[in-house]
Amino acid sequence: MIFLYKTPTEFANVKKIETIEYGCWINMIDPSEQELLLVSKKTGVPLEFLNAALDEEETSRIDVEDNNILLIVDIPFAEMEENSLTYDTYPLGIIYCDFCLITICLKNSKLLTDFSEGKIKSFYTYKRSRFILQLLFRIASYYLTCLRQIGKKSLMLQKSLHKSMSNKVLMQLLSLQNSLVYFSTSLKSNEATLEKMLKLTIMQKYEEDKDVLEDVIIENKQALEMTSIYTNILNTTMDASANMISNNLNQVMKLLASITIVISIPNMISGIFGMNLISLPLQKDPFGFLKVLSLIGLTAVLTTIMLRKKKML
Repeated sequence: MIFLYKTPTEFANVKKIETIEYGCWINMIDPSEQELLLVSKKTGVPLEFLNAALDEEETSRIDVEDNNILLIVDIPFAEMEENSLTYDTYPLGIIYCDFCLITICLKNSKLLTDFSEGKIKSFYTYKRSRFILQLLFRIASYYLTCLRQIGKKSLMLQKSLHKSMSNKVLMQLLSLQNSLVYFSTSLKSNEATLEKMLKLTIMQKYEEDKDVLEDVIIENKQALEMTSIYTNILNTTMDASANMISNNLNQVMKLLASITIVISIPNMISGIFGMNLISLPLQKDPFGFLKVLSLIGLTAVLTTIMLRKKKML
């Protein structure tokens, strides 16, 4: 799909338009081959630039060809899987050309809809370099928002672990752990790309733009640090959970072993007196059966007391 937007004047809000015009913003969401060819023909942007961001495995990078600049950054997405919120990253392509600015992604993101719905102050489609910086700043801020959500959710899951060691809770923790791995990889790639952007000509025109880019780099580093902290916390939680499961299993095995010992001694006594022999003790005693039962009960009680003293029961 292709969506076209333009800010007519500095004091007007962003508007949706029907045709590609100079100074417009072309937002492409999972475009078809025909749409890619149309935009390439109208803007002169190489088809390779347009296809780059449609690869899920594409890493963050910068590519320059003639007057066209391709910037690919990874952006976060929140998804629902089995009634649980998970996080992933997808590449977003930002193409700067003399005619317009193009964004292209496999999925529609709230980051982009905020711009198209006019929720971002001082946003103008014809100020292409400023638009790129605003978008990058929003991406870094959105990473921080997602990381705070992950932090809150991990605390809730840790509290749930105190009540019950269910597989569902452990799987949710594992899902958050995987999300942080994706975030860490993407933020490191974005950091290298942002550092390279400082050397671009379009970022050297205005000192204010350079300051904004440095703020974006700082936000990205902060997100990377938060990712590292939450990763360490989740790793510690998963290790503690594994130790608790192992400890619980040991307690159960120890209890079963102790019960086996308590049962085996009376069973051995009853087995001896159950033999078909002529000269067994208490064979002719009228109270022999009661005496044997008393002996069995006594050995069971003594064994239980001994095991409890050794904290095996």
